[in-house]
Amino acid sequence: MDIIKYIFLGILQGITEPLPISSSGHIYVCKALFNTSLFSDLNLEIFLNFASFIAILIILRKDIFDIIKGSLKYIRYRREKDKKKFKYLLLMIISTIPVGVIGLIFNQSLSDLLSKNVFIVGFGFIVTALALILVMNEDGKKDDDEITYMDAILIGLCQAVSIVPGISRCGVVLVACLLCGLKKETSLKYTFMLYLPVSVGTMILGIGDVITIGIDISLLIYYLIGMVFACITTYISYKWLSKLLVGGKLWAYSIYLFAVALFTIIYFI
Repeated sequence: MDIIKYIFLGILQGITEPLPISSSGHIYVCKALFNTSLFSDLNLEIFLNFASFIAILIILRKDIFDIIKGSLKYIRYRREKDKKKFKYLLLMIISTIPVGVIGLIFNQSLSDLLSKNVFIVGFGFIVTALALILVMNEDGKKDDDEITYMDAILIGLCQAVSIVPGISRCGVVLVACLLCGLKKETSLKYTFMLYLPVSVGTMILGIGDVITIGIDISLLIYYLIGMVFACITTYISYKWLSKLLVGGKLWAYSIYLFAVALFTIIYFI
């Protein structure tokens, strides 16, 4: 039974992290429904987040390598052909700053509030659902090198809103990218490029707590099993999202989110 629980949590992480349905919102709801300490296991949370990080890293490995290599070359040689890569890196930094600042200031107070008022997460699901409907038919014309600094600021501010569980980071960033006129493929790439620094920041903040509380070696095999399933399902979920986005079917997630929101509000209110 213990193995099944960890497999379930790995799959839950892997499905909800890349999809625009809010992984944190689902964790809050499941924690309240099942009342199990597994959902409060910080070590497990970090292991599963790392698994999703690895999956996205594998998917975007070529883009990441090109951006890092191009940026380093531009810093050293100031060659015009490398400037676009360096600019993309700056755009990512600009878009990441708001969520980092807001998260540091409000994350704990939000956790305290939502632990006692889980139904609020349902309203976050509704916000995400409405946002996805808003861009149902959107498809811009901007490529990677046409993203502006103003676009990066607006996208970053939208990403900051996603610290509220129920409001999907992936969902609101995708919506912001599309509203800024980015192509669907460009929007998808930028959304998950931004996921990487956010994920790293989250893991770094959690490592201090892990060092404090320590790791139960007897649970390590369960963590690793959860990681494997989280990594695989994250990879599959990303590919699934990519197909639905290109096919103009983001509305399908809205239907699911409205249903989950209705259940969450009615059950926990």
